[in-house]
Amino acid sequence: MRALIVDDSSFIREYLRELLQRMGIVCVEAVNGQEALHLLVESESFDLMLVDLNMPVMNGLECVKELRAARLCPATKVMMVTTEADNTFICRALEYGADEFLMKPFTPESLREKMSLLGFMAAA
Repeated sequence: MRALIVDDSSFIREYLRELLQRMGIVCVEAVNGQEALHLLVESESFDLMLVDLNMPVMNGLECVKELRAARLCPATKVMMVTTEADNTFICRALEYGADEFLMKPFTPESLREKMSLLGFMAAA
């Protein structure tokens, strides 16, 4: 299984990478939505994308919208990883093609729970 972690915070990318690697998931990282889309065009597909909302260059909503509009990796599950709890944001993200939300700060258990909701068997 492959995951693309998209976040401008190196701390969050490292934390997510460590958690996912413990589950046997191969991780690739991007610092913004534009870099993520470039990786998706140039690389193999990913099973899961974990996408932050607030990033420079291209934010998470724009990234998800372009990803789905271009039909890049249509089977890829997108989990927004954010501090945003506003219903407007949540509705827009779902409309653009996000599949699930993980609220920051989060625990390893909450990540595994969300992955399970997306149909991934998360190892301990």
